[in-house]
Amino acid sequence: MTITDIESADLTTSTGPMRTYVFRPVAGRRYPGLVLYSEIFQVTGPIRRMAAMLASHGFVVAVPEVFHELEPTGTVLAYDEAGAARGNQHKITKALSSYDDDARAVLDYLVLSPHCTGKLGVVGICIGGHLAFRAAMQPDVLATACFYATDIHKRGLGQGTHDDSLDRIGKITGELLMIWGRQDPHIPREGRALISNALSDAGAYFQWHEFNAAHAFMRDEGPRYDPAAARMCYDMTLELFHRRLGEGGT
Repeated sequence: MTITDIESADLTTSTGPMRTYVFRPVAGRRYPGLVLYSEIFQVTGPIRRMAAMLASHGFVVAVPEVFHELEPTGTVLAYDEAGAARGNQHKITKALSSYDDDARAVLDYLVLSPHCTGKLGVVGICIGGHLAFRAAMQPDVLATACFYATDIHKRGLGQGTHDDSLDRIGKITGELLMIWGRQDPHIPREGRALISNALSDAGAYFQWHEFNAAHAFMRDEGPRYDPAAARMCYDMTLELFHRRLGEGGT
């Protein structure tokens, strides 16, 4: 369906305003809400295209700037060594509690939106996969898709780089879709096994899929993009969200 992607809002957070971009169908109905968490590079072209694709299937998609307190509004880091170094430094500079506060702010924004049914899901890529994993701990999140979520296995998110994401799996009450690349050096086999075992031990309700693909294989820019695998992942993601969140209302 036709969408609009020209809307944005500056949400109030504990560390200042957080620019959030909104993609939604133009039809005057209410739709389930999705938070889309980006990679460390913030809201790049590939992330915008992912948001547009999700919105076109009947969702209100909110995309926050994950490092809003560390970069000027509208900053997009380049897909190069300098951009990666800057984003990786921000990842461990920002307080863990701020990531969680941001999640609550954007979820509340969706709940109050006149375009949203109030049914909520979260999806994230790379660091965004980890942020989606943590956002899934919010009680009103019904479904979450995490793509090659970095640093869960080594507790590497936030100041002090010893996050408690693995310890808090029991707070996740919705369904999880966990997707990985077997050739991803950032989440090796033993790291994936650690996460899978922790989810099973906690009794989490989750799907687990691994592809013969590299890190960032969903990103439709650069040499690691695998469009065939990406299409399968989008199909699984849309199935999850339509099944758990429902369709748009009147």
